[in-house]
Amino acid sequence: MEGRLAYDAIIIGGGAAGLSCAAWIAQSGKKVAVLERTAKVGKKILMSGGGRCNFTNMYSEPENFLSANPHFCISALSRYTPWDFIALVDSYNIPYHEKKLGQLFCDNSAKDILSMLLSECDKSKVNIYMHCDIQQVVNNGHYKIHTNKGVFESEVVVVASGGLSIPSMGVTGFGYELAQQFGMEVIPSRAGLVPFTFTDNIKTVSNHLSGLSVDTIVSNHKSQFRENILFTHRGLSGPAILQISSYWQASESIDIDLLPEEHDLEWLYIKKKKQPKTLLRTLLAERLPKALVAELETLWWPQQSQTPMAEIPNTLLQTVMQNLKAWRLRPSGTEGYRTAEVTLGGVDTQEVSSKNMESKKQSGLFFVGEVVDVTGHLGGHNFQWAWASAYAAAQGIIL
Repeated sequence: MEGRLAYDAIIIGGGAAGLSCAAWIAQSGKKVAVLERTAKVGKKILMSGGGRCNFTNMYSEPENFLSANPHFCISALSRYTPWDFIALVDSYNIPYHEKKLGQLFCDNSAKDILSMLLSECDKSKVNIYMHCDIQQVVNNGHYKIHTNKGVFESEVVVVASGGLSIPSMGVTGFGYELAQQFGMEVIPSRAGLVPFTFTDNIKTVSNHLSGLSVDTIVSNHKSQFRENILFTHRGLSGPAILQISSYWQASESIDIDLLPEEHDLEWLYIKKKKQPKTLLRTLLAERLPKALVAELETLWWPQQSQTPMAEIPNTLLQTVMQNLKAWRLRPSGTEGYRTAEVTLGGVDTQEVSSKNMESKKQSGLFFVGEVVDVTGHLGGHNFQWAWASAYAAAQGIIL
């Protein structure tokens, strides 16, 4: 046990938002500490993007974020853009590439981004404490953080403790509890960017097709996304599913357009005239994977599986086409925080300054990153929020 440790600013959480915020504050000459409860900082950085770290998105805009207060993120995002972070990456000569839709990934490894952040912290003499368990935070004119490493004291505390997604990384609801301790409201949290599970016959279909990926448009009454879906042995995943999951509530249905390039319902009627002896599954296999068509056949036209097109009623063809364009499914749930990439909800943005991320109720207490009720779409947007919110807080603390 160490004694009392005085700092100009203390950052709780050694993830993307915490490390970047610490570095920016320390660059002004302030003495900064990062308190990380696990054995390693930047765990989510290292596992993101399949180990390549999708560190930002060139087209990140406020429209790519969900929040009970959708205007809140505008200020921070406008003051620290993707190009600002790209400039930092370029200054370290880290090679990267655009995968698709503005998503930027490291060519080599996510370790490049973490090493860059740690180097930035090291240059400004940020002290990072690992295995640091916080037992109590009190404020009697200034903050005292009681930990197994000693009592840390500061006028400024930045909470960058993240959300509840992927509990195997050691995440907790500490940030939410701290906000509530100081009288702040917290929007109920739930898993976001997460695969769907099923308990009906779709679970069987998904299990049969596990590993198959298909280009689709997935939609509900709130939003839609043109991306791939991925069948798994538990249900449905893939970019389009992860995206729509953030807009989904329990018991709601989703629609999947399996033929996003096909806009004409007359297509099958034309095929019927031109290829009257052909089976329906043979025609659909020209547009979709055979395995998927076989499963759809058992769902939609099992009695006509051996019936030539000429003998299939147009009413059935119309139903099949409508199902292909809007396959309505009702997930039984999601895989939850275990596999969720982000946490929806969090510290209520009505309680936080959009200019500098400081609590409106508690002077010197700042909240950045995923702990706040701002959640990005898939594809680098959540990292961009981490950088932008951290920068906003750092500027507010420095100035």
